[in-house]
Formats: sequence, structure tokens, C-alpha cells
Amino acid sequence: MEFGLSEDQRMMQDSVNRTLEKVSPLERVRKAAEKREAYAGDVWAALVDLGVPGLLVPENEGGMGLKLLDAALVSEALGRHVAPAPFVASAVMAPLALIGAASPKQQEAFLPKLAGGEAIAGVAISERGSGARDGAGITASGGKLNGKTLFVLDCGGADFYIVGDKAGGLHLVWADAEGLARTELTTIDLTRSIGELDFVNVEAEPLVSGDTKATTRRMLDAGRVMLAADTLGAGWRMIEKAVEYSKERKQFGRVIGSFQAVKHMCAEMAAELEPGRSLIWYAAHAFDEIPEESSLMAAHAKAHLSEVGRFVARTATEVHGGMGFTDLLGLHYWFKRIGLDRQLLGSPERVRHEAAVMQGWAAD
Repeated sequence: MEFGLSEDQRMMQDSVNRTLEKVSPLERVRKAAEKREAYAGDVWAALVDLGVPGLLVPENEGGMGLKLLDAALVSEALGRHVAPAPFVASAVMAPLALIGAASPKQQEAFLPKLAGGEAIAGVAISERGSGARDGAGITASGGKLNGKTLFVLDCGGADFYIVGDKAGGLHLVWADAEGLARTELTTIDLTRSIGELDFVNVEAEPLVSGDTKATTRRMLDAGRVMLAADTLGAGWRMIEKAVEYSKERKQFGRVIGSFQAVKHMCAEMAAELEPGRSLIWYAAHAFDEIPEESSLMAAHAKAHLSEVGRFVARTATEVHGGMGFTDLLGLHYWFKRIGLDRQLLGSPERVRHEAAVMQGWAAD
């Protein structure tokens, strides 16, 4: 039995990493963050050229028809380079919504556009993953939506949205629909667009050709695995930066990497983070091959990487000392990326509780 990546998967991830090294260096990330760009057009164009938007879209709809593990490898690369580009919603969750619940006509109309990078989709189901806040939640009646939804993924620059309502339904809404107001939310991570949508009698196309509640669950599971993989990539880059800095920075006439305390900090970060890789791989594998384990493993991956990622982010910053907090090094972009990953689609506390409920260890 093969427990590693295939040659094609290694080549794909390497290709994405090499491309992002060219188009998404730290200076490009900084520029996108400072300008509050919804996404970096040149970075997105490079990902489109690689076929990233169509990873999960079936081949007959213009995509690559790959598995969630392949998407997780790309998400890891995006986290590693803090790439300012849409992915979790537009390339993963939205295609899954259309595949699982859209009519053949809707699939034919929207999946090829997503696969070709001609359209970007935002996803508004955070109330299912994070819990509804006061005043939030969408109601559907007579083909129209009303209410407010928070923490919409890939919000800015989206051409349309997949929106979940309180009853478990899914709807497709154009970004320029009458009565829809979009507000960009300011988060600690300026490399990704998170927003709020307000609906006042907004016309929507319901997705009614499948089990929308089961599809929403799959969207949530996939999104959590992607965020865990993003944290893995960002965490490893922070470890590498900490090791590189420890080999250059001198104190008392010696590089700080020669001090046992610093060695232990770097070794502990690696020892804590690396096991998360196999957890993410298994969660992605379960999503496609062991559906009865999918939600539990996605919850485990999200909760575990959220905690380990925070430890790595803090420790790597400590290795850099006072310089770790400066904009000059840019370490904070990875730090904040990990911080937002931790909260999107459910905090680790909430996700752990969900896992306990699934295992019969806690009341719902």
C-alpha cells in the first residue's frame, strides 16, 4: 500500500510552489495587503494558468477532476507563500456545492467558468461552521433572500455567491443582485478577503437537485481541511525563517542557533507541526474514500492544526526576538494568516466540541 504522494502529486505541488515563488514574493504580498486588494490579479492569473481553480471541477465541465488531497497540497503551498488569491471558497467549496446540489443546467453554466478562472465565487455558510451571531442568518421565501451573513469567504471580487439559509438550503446569488449589500470586513489577515453580505429581498437561484444539508456538510468539511493545510504551509515557512535567522543573528560573539535553548525551540516547532501533515492527508483521503469518517477527521485536522499553528507562530516570532514584530521581516503575514485560519469555519473549541458530539462524548 502506498502511503506517500504520487509522482504526479509531488510534481503538481512543486509546480505551484515554484510559480508562487516568482509571482508572490513577500514584496508582492505586502503591496496587496497595503492596498487592501480583494486579491492580487497577477497571482490569480498565474494560478489560473496552472489550472488551480478547476482542481475539483469534473473533466467534462472543463476542470481536472482531482481529489481533495490534491487541493490540500495546493492549499499548503498557498499558505507557505501567504498568496493573496481566492481559493478555499472559489476553487473548493463552491465547486462542491454545485456538484452536490445544482441542477445540470446550473452546473453547465457555472462550473466551466469557475474552472477557467473566468468567475470567482464567494461562499457564505459560516453560520453553519462558526455558529450564528446575534442578528445573523439568512431566510429564504418565494425565491428571495433576507438577512445578514458574516465572514463570507473570498468575498471581495466575487462574481457570485453560494449562500446557505437557516433551513439548510443553498442558493446562488449574483454579486450585483438588487438589494444585496457587500461590506469588506477588516481582519488581522490582509492577504484574504472576508466580508459581510446583507440581503433585502434579493433574488436567488436555489440549488435543489441534491441533498443540500449533506452538501453543506461536505463544503464545511472540505473548507476545514483546506484551512488546516494552509496553516501547515504557513507554519513550516515560519519554522524555516526562524532557522535561517538563527544561523545569521549573533549574540555574545556566536550565532544564536548555536545556543541549546534556540535549538530546542526550533526542534519543538518541527516536532509539533509535522505530524499534522499525515492528519491532513488522512482527512482529505477520508473525504473522498471514507465518507463516514469525513466530518470527524476534518474536525480533528482543523482543531489540531489551529492549536499547533498558534504555537509555531508564537515560537518562531520569539526566535526572531524584537525583529519578529517588525514589518521589515514580514513575519507577521504568516502569523496573521495562521491566526485567521484558526477562527474561520469554527474556532478550535467549537470544532473539538463538534468532534466530541460525533463520537458520543458530549451533548449536542
